[in-house]
Amino acid sequence: MTENADPREIHRRAMAQTESVVAAVKTAQLGAPTPCAEYDVRALLSHIVGGLTRIAIVGEGGDALARPARADGVPDDGWLAAYRAAAVRARAAWADDAKLDAVVEVPWGKIPGRFALAGYVQEILAHGWTWPRPPGRPPNATPS
Repeated sequence: MTENADPREIHRRAMAQTESVVAAVKTAQLGAPTPCAEYDVRALLSHIVGGLTRIAIVGEGGDALARPARADGVPDDGWLAAYRAAAVRARAAWADDAKLDAVVEVPWGKIPGRFALAGYVQEILAHGWTWPRPPGRPPNATPS
């Protein structure tokens, strides 16, 4: 990423792509394993929603490190709604151009907001594609 790149559109697209994966998960699949040994599907969804909430908090000027990178208390049938709410919050938190140059703190250090948000693009894409073939994604699908 270049010094002045704006990662918001890429982040929006990554959120939309991952939303389609979250939307395809059925309640009966929540206890299924994922390639990441520490996460079953439910725990991975919790981490995805928690990470998205964290970057929203960063954009809002809050202390995201004070919050675990997981979403607790989401009912089994509430993951899509929780994901969508976190995505709306993240988009709103980063709407102001000035936030891209503000220094923020994320787990890997204090950096300009544009680099923090770019890091969370990687986070959401990596976890949204953790399943080799998440429910609802056709074989050989490529990121949009």
